[in-house]
Amino acid sequence: MAKTNPEAPMIKQGKWKYTWHMMKTNKACYAMLLPFMSLFIIFTVVPVVMSLPMGLTNFNMIETPKFVGLSNFYTLFLNDDVFLIAVRNTLIFAIFTGPFSYILSFIIAWLINEMNAFLKTFFTFVFYAPSMTTSVYVTWQLILSGDSYGYLNAVLIDLGILNEPAQWLTDTNYILTVVIIVQLWMSMGAGFLAIRAGFQNIDKSMYEAGAIEGIKNRWQELFYITIPSMGPQLLFAAVIQISASFTVGVVGQNLVGLPSTDYAAHTIMNHATDYGNIRYEMGYASAICFVLFAAMLLANKGINWLLGKYLD
Repeated sequence: MAKTNPEAPMIKQGKWKYTWHMMKTNKACYAMLLPFMSLFIIFTVVPVVMSLPMGLTNFNMIETPKFVGLSNFYTLFLNDDVFLIAVRNTLIFAIFTGPFSYILSFIIAWLINEMNAFLKTFFTFVFYAPSMTTSVYVTWQLILSGDSYGYLNAVLIDLGILNEPAQWLTDTNYILTVVIIVQLWMSMGAGFLAIRAGFQNIDKSMYEAGAIEGIKNRWQELFYITIPSMGPQLLFAAVIQISASFTVGVVGQNLVGLPSTDYAAHTIMNHATDYGNIRYEMGYASAICFVLFAAMLLANKGINWLLGKYLD
């Protein structure tokens, strides 16, 4: 006799009634989520919701906000040349540090997964550690110092490649490339850990079944078993990497300053920081943040569409 789902009648009554029933059934889980969700709503959801109405005002933190309609958005796209530079730089960062760091995280996690338990733990920590500390900026500033005592300059001069120290952090020919490299080096964060967890959770019997069905090498295992089995982890990592690539700015700000020379590494996030934290033009900064949020939302929708087939 076929089994019946005891919750089927409730599902038929309506999605909301079923959702409320499941929430009551799993109330202990929601109670544990409550502290995080409270902070998330207060410090993330509320500011995002407030950014649009604030973006329609002229607000300088002192005077009463004045409604200006779409004036901030008009100025942003038609009269703000620095914003257009920031958009270009952000897209460059998104192209290089988004997909490339995502693929790099997957490859490194795949290689680590083939090691023994001790080496797995060690190399996971080695690649994840740079994303946890801000001291990396001090290290890179020593490496890229613009005098002959900078480690990179010293090595290149000793090898005869350079005749004089290169100004890695102030020369517009190098700034963007340097920041991209450091950003990639620091990109092994939560997305990398999610992919590592995905490799750990794959049922080993699937590989045995695949061998019986005719899978002959590791590449076939990767594309026919491994990747389809890691759908949720791959989607989570993709969303994290894309979001991080659009909101990049802290690395450049710490390495080359705000603003950087000729705005060579100026991103949309730097532009929002400039107007919000330095000039206190909160209405204009909110308009910048709302545009950035809309771009990230569209990118995440695209990622969900591309990777959605792997979620089953």
